[in-house]
Amino acid sequence: MPTSPERSLARYTVPAAAVLGLSLALLLPTNERLWDAVNRALPSPPDPRVVVVGIDDASLRDYGRLPGWPPELYAEALRTLDEAGARAVGLDVLLEGVGNSGPVLAGTFSRPNVVLATAPGEANEVPPGWTAPTGVSALNLGPGGVVRSFQTAYATGNGRLEPSFARQVAVAAGEPAPLDERPRPLRAVKAESGGLPVLPFRDVVNGNVRFADLQGKVVLIGLTASGLVGPSLSDVSGQAVPGVLLQARAVSSLLGPPFVWLPIWLTALLCVAAAVGAVLARGLWGFGIALVTLGLAVPLWLVNVLFPGVTVSVAAILGSALVALERWWNLRNLGTRDPLTGLGNRLAFTRAVEHRWPGREGRPLGLLLVDLSGFRKVNEVYGRAAGDEVLRDLAGRIGSHKRRGDVIFRWGPDEFAVLLDNTDKHDLARISASMRGALDALTYRDVPLSVSFGAATTDSEVRSPEELIEAASRSRYRMKYRREQRE
Repeated sequence: MPTSPERSLARYTVPAAAVLGLSLALLLPTNERLWDAVNRALPSPPDPRVVVVGIDDASLRDYGRLPGWPPELYAEALRTLDEAGARAVGLDVLLEGVGNSGPVLAGTFSRPNVVLATAPGEANEVPPGWTAPTGVSALNLGPGGVVRSFQTAYATGNGRLEPSFARQVAVAAGEPAPLDERPRPLRAVKAESGGLPVLPFRDVVNGNVRFADLQGKVVLIGLTASGLVGPSLSDVSGQAVPGVLLQARAVSSLLGPPFVWLPIWLTALLCVAAAVGAVLARGLWGFGIALVTLGLAVPLWLVNVLFPGVTVSVAAILGSALVALERWWNLRNLGTRDPLTGLGNRLAFTRAVEHRWPGREGRPLGLLLVDLSGFRKVNEVYGRAAGDEVLRDLAGRIGSHKRRGDVIFRWGPDEFAVLLDNTDKHDLARISASMRGALDALTYRDVPLSVSFGAATTDSEVRSPEELIEAASRSRYRMKYRREQRE
């Protein structure tokens, strides 16, 4: 049964919305910029489980330039941390100049809770006898030196995965972390007073620290001196941050509940649902769906779920765009469309005939006029809604018997016209008989209805569209007159 023009394109817009939503999910499964914005807006408090021992300016003044430090100095700091009961220690400094001290320090640098940093792209070589785990001291550096993410492993030139420094420290602290190259968001930390604890390196070497501040903690040793750090590294807030503090945030992320990425199939399902929902809801509801899905990114971030809110909201907006396109199309065709049946009106019929008329020699045109009798009585007895139901039903019956290329129009209040494509006199007689048999003995409840037909086709006597209409009208009047005479 034909529908109204307002819904006439739903059979096309709903599948189109599903395809657009699915394509968007495949093209944009992650929303890094959205997660950066939420990360900046909702920074995490400093992790009390992690302590940083900073090689600050005072330590450099006491012990000289860093490349020349003897490993014994780090061994002394490790001894203090071991006495304080540190849970795990990560040395985010590349050891140089080990020399003959290697065998002597083997016991210090061979404990499973001590992690040594290695340079990216270099072999993880340590002096013979040192068995402490090693990790690549690397972070994912974005444009402008901004560090947004880290990984638990990085690929080497020979295709192997080398564990990252942060991952090895987390494992040494008893938190398992799989080796993979998927970037993990690096949480922003509140820049409030009393933030991440940073103890001076020289105080740790001298034992001038409270052991209670280190007991059971994960400790990272690295550079914090202002003269050596510089503004080359920054977090998502744009603030310059020493690399060891960024490593500490990575370790904190691995020690806590991990972020969960939505599987691609679930993202695709949400995008399809948002786009199709916007089409079915119509109006401005699509923008409401977009706002809701975008806002979901915030509470889900708080429970460690990375929700692609931008992707899903754009899918909803695309659905609204399809609704707008459908309405534009309906308005464009409003002057040629019957609002009750969704069929073309007389203006549409005129345009169709004018378009096909020049090719009538090769493809003869046929015209079938259908006149419904008894329609007014249905309106009088059962109301206008019943009459509308009769007209829609009749339009559906006619449409079920038309051929490919034939077009149906609403000709008048209770009249329909069928423009027949490539129809000679023999085809016209056959189609008229088939249509007459399908619409014979039509009734609505206790009101009898009858249908009159008029048919004509282009031949040598029909020289214009007006003459075609006139011939079909005469045929209809003759049929109606003969039926009335019989009755």
